[in-house]
Amino acid sequence: MKHLSIKLLSAALLALAGWTAADACTNLLVGKNASVDGSTIITYAADSHTLFGDLQYLPAADHPAGAMREIIDWDSGKRMGAIPEVPHTYAVVGNMNEHQVTIAESTWGGREELWDLNGKSIIDYGSLMYIALQRSKTAREAIKWMTELTASPAMPTIPASGSST
Repeated sequence: MKHLSIKLLSAALLALAGWTAADACTNLLVGKNASVDGSTIITYAADSHTLFGDLQYLPAADHPAGAMREIIDWDSGKRMGAIPEVPHTYAVVGNMNEHQVTIAESTWGGREELWDLNGKSIIDYGSLMYIALQRSKTAREAIKWMTELTASPAMPTIPASGSST
């Protein structure tokens, strides 16, 4: 009976969503109170015909003082610039780091008033997720990093052109 309920719920959700093309990434999140054994489940699919088979692996690493992190646009592979690196970064596999911090997102272009129309931003959403995962032991730390990296005009960056801002 339980399996039938799950199948009916799934069918109802699909019917409500319609059978249209995906305009955003897809996530499925199951909390510990929604699973039979208390497991949490997070899936993420970048609904893009250009990102098939992409599985990130970033090993933990120690970085010397003054080291810079190159920012490569996640979608295009274009070098965007560089930011100062932290002394230690954590290992990341997929969208989860060694401390079980996980980030999944659903993009669709976003709010137009947040678009960078002057070309001064160097951190795209994919880079932002992985930088936060590499630097965070908790979800709160990840949010702190993402906020600081996107909101601080004092954040030292080096654009792809090589000139300082």
